[in-house]
Amino acid sequence: ALEYYERALKGKEKLMGKTHPETLDTVMNIANVYNDGLKNHEKAEELYQRALEGYEAQLGKDHETTKQCAMNLAVCFAKAGETLKLKKIVEEYP
Repeated sequence: ALEYYERALKGKEKLMGKTHPETLDTVMNIANVYNDGLKNHEKAEELYQRALEGYEAQLGKDHETTKQCAMNLAVCFAKAGETLKLKKIVEEYP
């Protein structure tokens, strides 16, 4: 799955740009693979942060997709034992 998503990401970045919501969807999907499948929470956090910043800029903080990405990031923090980061993101996105 990761290889497929990475190829898709390269194509979307080229066609739509790095901050287009559909490109960010793929970034979030890759983060999900790292977080859930590969258990690489550090890489997942980096990708979720990229997606979250892009979603906030493109869609706004209150958009459902932005909030979903924030919750995915919160789950990543929980799995990694990052309680301070978890608390902060949950407070930012109640």
